[in-house]
Amino acid sequence: MRPIFILLIFSALLTSCAAVSSKRPIDPGTDIPQNWSALPLEAGQTDSLWWQAFGDAQLDSLIREAFRHNHSLQIAAANVEAAQAQARIAGAPLYPQANLAASAGRRKQNFIGLPIPSARDGVLSNLSNSFGVSLDLSWEVDVWGRLRADRLAALANYQAVEADYYGAQLSLAAQVSKVWFAAVEAQRQVVLAEATMENYRLSQERVRQRYESGLTPSLDLRRSLANLAAAEATLSQRKAQHDGIVRQLEILLGRYPAAALTARAELPALPEAVPAGLPAELIARRPDLIAAERRLLAADAGVASARRALYPRINLTGSSGTSSNELKDILNGDFSIWSIAGSLLQPVFQGGRLRANLKLNRSQAEIAQARYVQSLLFAFGEVEGALAGERFLNEQEKALTRATEQALAARDLAETQYASGISDYLNVLDAQRSAYQNESQLLSVRRERLNAWIDLQLALGGGFGGADYTGRVELN
Repeated sequence: MRPIFILLIFSALLTSCAAVSSKRPIDPGTDIPQNWSALPLEAGQTDSLWWQAFGDAQLDSLIREAFRHNHSLQIAAANVEAAQAQARIAGAPLYPQANLAASAGRRKQNFIGLPIPSARDGVLSNLSNSFGVSLDLSWEVDVWGRLRADRLAALANYQAVEADYYGAQLSLAAQVSKVWFAAVEAQRQVVLAEATMENYRLSQERVRQRYESGLTPSLDLRRSLANLAAAEATLSQRKAQHDGIVRQLEILLGRYPAAALTARAELPALPEAVPAGLPAELIARRPDLIAAERRLLAADAGVASARRALYPRINLTGSSGTSSNELKDILNGDFSIWSIAGSLLQPVFQGGRLRANLKLNRSQAEIAQARYVQSLLFAFGEVEGALAGERFLNEQEKALTRATEQALAARDLAETQYASGISDYLNVLDAQRSAYQNESQLLSVRRERLNAWIDLQLALGGGFGGADYTGRVELN
């Protein structure tokens, strides 16, 4: 076996003369400010799992269920496993390919036409056996680093796919949270529509009593009946919306969409602390930016591999074993055989394929660079927009709160004045509709603020307390 060890040592010396860098200095193509230009929220620290900041145990349970059963996330997980296997396949040619071979044969040979009297019919036959065992090695010596570049590209792609999976987890948690809050809001809209319909029913009864007493014209009665019917239609619409949202949530959870899930009674309070961080920190926190940077590195490695494919290839082969006509001698060192061979292959004419492949990989690297910068600017824009949007929604909620308070007071006053005969029924209708619309809009804005908070967490890379990306979200 000594020749095999000589082959291994010689190959290791040759492959030590080339290396491929696993890092790449990246120019974002624009100046990154020290602070966010939009008015930042007060910086703070959230729980390690951002959705726990809502203090909603049912939401936390639903997200855990989605992580276990959501089929889109299962596809993303399978993509990670596939990319990991591809990375291992790409790294395999760096090592010697070893095969253990065993052979056994029996041969009959005829000697025809020889003048041997003892041979029947003039044919002499000979039977022979052969047995052998060998260890065969083949190795392409990676002198220029082409194979290592291929492995680096596959490894970087695997890391990108893993970052995609991490991003898919965060996205799924956000989807479940948003649909859950939409279901809670829809349930509150149903309750509001029921209360509004009951208010319209009582109002209609008062109008009917006044009409039957001759104090109100039939026009007011018809308007009250129309208002009540419209409220009934609105209630049916709200119930249908709630039903559809719950089914959508059940699909995200991997359940059968039976609309059997019951939402909580109220929307949670908006978490106060938001870890805004600094713009430069996004590069290490956002899964999509990590994935884009890894794909850029993979593209660079592809360029290196394509360039080095123009260089000569050195292949070494070796074999060592035994060969004998007797099976009992198969392990006898006296019957040992070995061979060592080397070959040098220099591409001369490939019809332009190799240089075209190099050009193709350079173009792909330029595309990856542009996509990375585009993703970076898009990420900055998401954070800036989320910060500014939160401020606008906060102002809108405050204004709607005041409007709702005044609208409810105006409705009560209009109904009291109508019952006293000092106000027209049109004022009652207008006040009732205004009160309902303002209450309904206030519910929607409160949910939108929760959604905006979630969007900000995702824009900041998941809201994991500013920590760098370390892998998938693990739930205990």
